[in-house]
Amino acid sequence: MVTDPIADLLTRIRNAAMAHHDSTVVPASKMKIAVAKILKDEGFIADFSIVKGEPQRMIKVILKYIDKQPAFIGLERVSKPGLRVYAGKTEIPRVYGGLGISILSTSKGLMTGQDAWKKNLGGEILCYVW
Repeated sequence: MVTDPIADLLTRIRNAAMAHHDSTVVPASKMKIAVAKILKDEGFIADFSIVKGEPQRMIKVILKYIDKQPAFIGLERVSKPGLRVYAGKTEIPRVYGGLGISILSTSKGLMTGQDAWKKNLGGEILCYVW
């Protein structure tokens, strides 16, 4: 059993990119699928698909490379099970001078920090990607 599933997802993506793998597989959950969708929409991964399997569904994340380098420089988990980090609508941080994104869990679902700021929402800061 994994204590922090989001950290596990980010670590598997980071490790696969460092090893220059084409893809990686992670156990699926609604939150992980939402995080993968945001990473795809923002251009940090090429694609993802849900693979039916026993005993659990899996997410196959296809990594994106630019000139043989991963499309992202860093992935950092912010809010952890032992220390939750929340931000109000005026406190949402800019990541890497605006070049990166923060992923927030809001009352309207998972979204980037910029989307949350536009919709005037705050929430739990899950991770930074740059």
